Amino acid sequence: MKKLFLTIVAALAVSLSVQADNPYKKFTENLPFTMPEISAPEIPDHQVKLTDFGAIGDGVTLNTEAFAKAIDALSKKGGGKLIVPQGVWHTGPIVLKSNIELHLRAGAVILFAADESLYPIIETSFEGLDTRRLQSPIYAKGATNIAITGKGVIDGNGQYWRPVKKGKVTEAHWKELLAIPGSQEMKPGYWVPSAGYARGEQGANMNVPNAQTEEEWNAIKRFLRPVMISFVQCKNVMLKGVIFQNSPAWNLHPLMCENVIIDQVLVRNPSYAQNGDALDLESCKNALIVNSRFDAGDDGICIKSGKDADGRRRGRPCENVVVDGCTVFAGHGGFVVGSEMSGGVRNILVENCQFLGTDVGLRFKSTRGRGGIVENIYINKVSMTDIKTDAITFNMYYGGKSVAEMLADGDNPDNTTKMPVTEETPIFRNIDIKNVICNGAGRAMEFNGLPEMPINGITLQDVNILAKKDAVFTNCEHIKKKNVNITIQK
Repeated sequence: MKKLFLTIVAALAVSLSVQADNPYKKFTENLPFTMPEISAPEIPDHQVKLTDFGAIGDGVTLNTEAFAKAIDALSKKGGGKLIVPQGVWHTGPIVLKSNIELHLRAGAVILFAADESLYPIIETSFEGLDTRRLQSPIYAKGATNIAITGKGVIDGNGQYWRPVKKGKVTEAHWKELLAIPGSQEMKPGYWVPSAGYARGEQGANMNVPNAQTEEEWNAIKRFLRPVMISFVQCKNVMLKGVIFQNSPAWNLHPLMCENVIIDQVLVRNPSYAQNGDALDLESCKNALIVNSRFDAGDDGICIKSGKDADGRRRGRPCENVVVDGCTVFAGHGGFVVGSEMSGGVRNILVENCQFLGTDVGLRFKSTRGRGGIVENIYINKVSMTDIKTDAITFNMYYGGKSVAEMLADGDNPDNTTKMPVTEETPIFRNIDIKNVICNGAGRAMEFNGLPEMPINGITLQDVNILAKKDAVFTNCEHIKKKNVNITIQK
């Protein structure tokens, strides 16, 4: 008996040791779908300081070469940690390599240069379409074991790149924008930062320009504003503790990555930031988004998998994702799926989150032409306050506007005429939403499906919403409701 007891104790000690060694194991246990355990990237013990390579953190000196030399030196040793000390480190784009951790100490600010000539044009994907954009301020492709950690700040100098809509800023701010040399009001109420930006937008199809020659591409470089953090086809990725702010376009964009951990980060953009999504997880497999805060000018936590024919051709769903313990402040949506979901989205758990002041709480969006299947989404224990429009929305007629903009413009899509069902028809099914409390919304819910492909198999359980307007359900099938309480505000 004593031997058996000691064996049990030893086994328990091993189990506890494994749990202590991997604090992320708990997020992949007892899920409603099968997902492998994820652990932090393994980074070699080597360390170098950025200042060892001639960097000067005065906010003025350009340190692009110092970052490149430091990363190359670590890479030749098999990898390690690049220490960025206190200071303002002005730089052009940084390319991470395998087995490299970029570690920002408290007081460290990496400030990316407002100079389009420093950012080369590359083949990439933007908003789900294959296109050309400028290289991202922090970029990695095909890397394994990469991380950005610490207590510092990464700033993308987004005001140099982004257009601005007059209705989103104060009159004083608008006057300041108009006074910037080289900028222009491209159309009434729409400011762009340069003539090159205006040329790029003219004739562009959803941010994909019609440039043909290299000369034409280089003339519109400001229009090709990049996402700030772009990791493409990388494996074992971690972002932890850092503040990511003021991005040129989307802020964080893991694309076709595997084993991704985003933990204890703050991702922020101004409320007027055009295309200023906080996080777009696209066509990724096995990801944890935990204990983090998002405050953006567009969607907060967004799940994507490519757009239309390009996304279907890629054929990589975003799957096996846990979102736990996160807060979203201002933004078009708290947790969002789409509208670029052509490769499919499946096996997602959102739990223990709060959305405070977003336009929409839970936002599912797509449109004809996308194709793709969104299924097996589980949402549990979500609290919301001060939601501007819908607490929960499924909109299969997305046209590039926020829900607030759609309501303001009086958009009323035809949801009665059936179209043929093809590979371009999006499908949303098997989504469980439970234990949701919303104190204050413009409307409780809107389900607006396609007549040829209704939204199917949504479960609403223990949902309590205080809103100005009731829920609206159109083109839906097999909607199960249990203990759903909607109180209309007087």
